[in-house]
Amino acid sequence: MAVYHLYLKNFGRANGSSAVGAAAYRAGERLRDERTGRIHDHAARPGVMHAEIVLPDGLAGPEPAWLRDRAGLWNAAEAAESRKNARVAREYLVALPAELDHGRRLALARGFSQELADRYRFAVDLSIHGPRDYAQSDPRNFHAHLLATTREVSIEGLGAKTALELSDTRRRALGLGPAVNELFHVRERWAVVTNEALRAAGLEARVDHRSLAARGIDRLPRPYIPRIAFELERQGHYSPVAERMRERHRALEAQRQERAASAPRQAPAGIEALEELRRQARENWLRMREGSARAAAEPAADRSRDDDLAP
Repeated sequence: MAVYHLYLKNFGRANGSSAVGAAAYRAGERLRDERTGRIHDHAARPGVMHAEIVLPDGLAGPEPAWLRDRAGLWNAAEAAESRKNARVAREYLVALPAELDHGRRLALARGFSQELADRYRFAVDLSIHGPRDYAQSDPRNFHAHLLATTREVSIEGLGAKTALELSDTRRRALGLGPAVNELFHVRERWAVVTNEALRAAGLEARVDHRSLAARGIDRLPRPYIPRIAFELERQGHYSPVAERMRERHRALEAQRQERAASAPRQAPAGIEALEELRRQARENWLRMREGSARAAAEPAADRSRDDDLAP
């Protein structure tokens, strides 16, 4: 059964992360961060099936070599920022259907990367990962990292911040809607292109980006298990953090069932569906924050929840 997953992550100075380090880890390469002097060596990283840089169509003039060079691109992205809290990169982490073969998964991820690059005029560093080679690894865990610059790219270099980075006040002045609408658009587009790929392959499986409530499904989302706790359990150890999260989820589910028994359920429609999506996104964020507070921080700042999409 195909699974929908699209997770957005930011990399910047405020959280001490490095775009160069993030790119090295995702592509499985050894890169030097010119700003800090640190070497990020992930050349021995297993599971990297493909890596390439996708640029917007229609760049005028001859394409400079540094745009296709991973170290050159991300060191340029780091050098372009001076603010201590600047966002240097943003990432779209998506689950790739295990039902597709590698060629179709690559075409799906590459096409979506190109669509984003053309829409926002940024560079996308695409990396496709497969399941790890150990017994506890989920054999369906194919996913792609789309690491994007926060500035538009041209043959002259990195230019102004993309429209995604503008405040809502600035976006209104330019006749654009709220930035959150871009997230809704990207989430929907990933579902659309994924289903198109599944249909083209002659498969019946489909994915849906909408919330459970918007689809009329009367249950809570699965409990969020922090990565460290999930890794402990996957290796056969007991995790009190994971068990507390499940107990809390069971209590919330019992409360939900009590409310459903005492009052008729109304499925949201129209603008209510949009509000329901916003509500669920906030609840997911709160659950993630709570889980992160209970688990120790990951030792490597340039890593993310990339190896297990659905604990």
